[in-house]
Amino acid sequence: MLEHLNTNLHNVFTFKTFGFLIVLVALETVLSADNAVALAALVQDIKDPNLQQRALNWGLIIAFLLRVSLLFTATWVIQFWQFELGGAIYLLWLSGKHFWNYFFPETNEKITGGNNNLAFGNIILMIAFTDLAFSVDSVTAAVAVSSRTWLVLTGCIIGIITLRFMASLFVRWLAEFTYLLDAAYLTVFGVGVRLMFKAIVPDHVPPQWMMLTLIATLFAWGFSKRVVSVNPD
Repeated sequence: MLEHLNTNLHNVFTFKTFGFLIVLVALETVLSADNAVALAALVQDIKDPNLQQRALNWGLIIAFLLRVSLLFTATWVIQFWQFELGGAIYLLWLSGKHFWNYFFPETNEKITGGNNNLAFGNIILMIAFTDLAFSVDSVTAAVAVSSRTWLVLTGCIIGIITLRFMASLFVRWLAEFTYLLDAAYLTVFGVGVRLMFKAIVPDHVPPQWMMLTLIATLFAWGFSKRVVSVNPD
């Protein structure tokens, strides 16, 4: 029995399997950069830093459950372009909402907690569904890399943990760099447009390198100007 167990463990933890895991984690990390800044942007309307962290924690817990559901249904989901279209419309709405508030700031309300529990809950759900929309490509790509569910799930777990720390980092940077918030929502818009192409005209989807170049350009612009702090005399 022990020999049989050792054989199974050897089959599971092979060098090839470890290599697949490294690829999946790298894939999740690279594809999570734009996701992380988008999630950080969502909590900018929360003034209290502690509430910001709570929103990210709860939002990503729900996001993880949604990712797992997507993982187990990925081979079924990719047969229906309506799922990608729904994700695209959501991301376009999210970016449109930001720029509407940008031009009409009086419609934007800051959340301080207490009497805004409903709005706080809405932000948690927005974090979860934004991650899900961003995850359509990464999860299907991960399934394409390996058909071993436990391996893809492990990569997903590590990816969501990485995303949590990256989102916290971007929360701080959003307060330090003038253009980063707008760059974040332009990234959301770009991902939404690409997902729209993938759903409606899959033969004309902008290549991944073009998307990564756009994101890198937006990030460079986003980090180009630091907020000038004025120290009182």
